[in-house]
Amino acid sequence: MTILTLLLSALSQGMIYAPMALGVFIAFRVLNTPDLTIDGSFVAGMCTCAVVNIAGYPVLALLCGALAGALAGLVTGLLQTRLRINAILSGILTMTGLYTINFITLGGQSNLYLQRTELNSVGVETKVSTDTIYKSFRSWLIALTGDKGLDTNLSALIVTSLIVLLVAAALCVFFRTRAGIAIRATGDNEEMVRSSSINADRSRVVGIMLSNAMVALSGALLCEQQRYADLNFGSGMLVVGLASVIIGQVFFGKRGVTAGLISAVAGSLVYRVILQVAYRVDMPSYAVKLLSAVIVVLALTLPLVKRLISERRAEREGAVQ
Repeated sequence: MTILTLLLSALSQGMIYAPMALGVFIAFRVLNTPDLTIDGSFVAGMCTCAVVNIAGYPVLALLCGALAGALAGLVTGLLQTRLRINAILSGILTMTGLYTINFITLGGQSNLYLQRTELNSVGVETKVSTDTIYKSFRSWLIALTGDKGLDTNLSALIVTSLIVLLVAAALCVFFRTRAGIAIRATGDNEEMVRSSSINADRSRVVGIMLSNAMVALSGALLCEQQRYADLNFGSGMLVVGLASVIIGQVFFGKRGVTAGLISAVAGSLVYRVILQVAYRVDMPSYAVKLLSAVIVVLALTLPLVKRLISERRAEREGAVQ
């Protein structure tokens, strides 16, 4: 594998996970709520996308996957606002319930491949792969350029980048509207929002729904890219999303919402490049989650290290004077 191929693969995967990083940013940074629904809503997006895709609607499958995540966020939000259940416990309860719902969605099996049964010319049932946005876009690019050897990762990177660009732009616009500003204000100071006659509960529910919709969209994109959905794929997704958000903030700092959304996407790309480099040194697959945890710890401690260095530098300059 050449360096260019490795980089394209990392960027392609990074873009697929970018909506999840956006969702984690909305929950943890904008809304200031620790939402553990993410692991379950990621799989909900995958499972819903797989079922709708097999029915023959690859674009609609992405929208339905995002909608499934939004519904999961609605449940979590209502548990928090209506039943006054702790935010962390609310996420755990929804995530636990989603396991059964996702299992039912997949037809009582742990995984589902994007293929349907058809009769061939002699009347024998055969498995046929369904179309995905990646397959259709690659075919269109080949027809346009005439390059039959077009890199799969390159075509996947292009179409996913377009989707992420549209989603990120829509979020930037949304958070400048009255509803978006209300969500931001709820995350900053909920008591002040309540005293201002703004429905803080509604803002919180909408924010959590939006966050989980982004996470589920990421799961739906991954489903169409790898051409199957797996019930156990959501394990550790929260750590991956946090790693992306924190890495992005290391480079961009804690600024406004627009810069934060951009940094989340950039962090997702950088995180995938780091993982690809780790794979190149023959790191076993079971060590990926440990590496993710280490990356998060290092990213969290980096601001502290910077502050200590600046304090020591200031002390030395003061001593010299």
